[in-house]
Amino acid sequence: MTYENLTISKENGLGWIVVNRPDKLNALNIKTVEEMHSAFLAFKEDMEVKAVILTGSGEKAFIAGADISELAKLDHEAGRQYVLKGQELTKLMENYPKPVIAAVNGYALGGGTEMALACHIRIGTENAKMGQPEVKLGLIPGFGGTQRLSRLVGKGKAMEMILTGKVIDAAEALQIGLLNKVVPPEKLRLTCEALANEMIVNGPLALEYAIGAINKGFDKPMDEALLLEADFFGASCNTEDSKEGTKAFLEKRKPNFQGK
Repeated sequence: MTYENLTISKENGLGWIVVNRPDKLNALNIKTVEEMHSAFLAFKEDMEVKAVILTGSGEKAFIAGADISELAKLDHEAGRQYVLKGQELTKLMENYPKPVIAAVNGYALGGGTEMALACHIRIGTENAKMGQPEVKLGLIPGFGGTQRLSRLVGKGKAMEMILTGKVIDAAEALQIGLLNKVVPPEKLRLTCEALANEMIVNGPLALEYAIGAINKGFDKPMDEALLLEADFFGASCNTEDSKEGTKAFLEKRKPNFQGK
């Protein structure tokens, strides 16, 4: 498929989705959201792709936010439908069966922070800027920011960031857990690739089940979450990959996982 606002590539088991609207600092419009949804679905079905890395073109912005010209035209129902479309994408990303890494290269504001939040892991450059400044437009976050930010950094910090609309730098984002790691811009790609490669040598079904257990158990009471974990563990025991993995360990060799 040909994309108007994305650059898509895959190499050595890694799929890259690059938001490519440099004249708009990679701001999200509906077209871009729809294309991202299509690209994630395509990589989900591509057995050659073991992990996905999301980033923005250029060095200034990951995703600078939503396209304000579109936001200005929304009424109640149009606004609701607009964010439901964005939420459909972020739910797909959050519950993706393969690891998803955000390579945050510069500004990640509003919808940009929300797209990063939906990724499993976030690596940022030293010049990264993150925040939810929607209140400065008389709006609120709508692609999951009011929910995912509080779950990641805590309710108090999320309240502070969302209600002030302030933008934080990479050092603070790292400190509060919004970023997993901060690196110089020239090391971003290699760092993300190295991290992804550490993951994809493991059993692909085990990765899928681990993501599912973490996501589905996160907001449940501990007893319920542990039962959920037991179910996922049992499912992993029933795979050919688990037999191969344990056998390879006992035979002191590398496993040959098939995703079965």
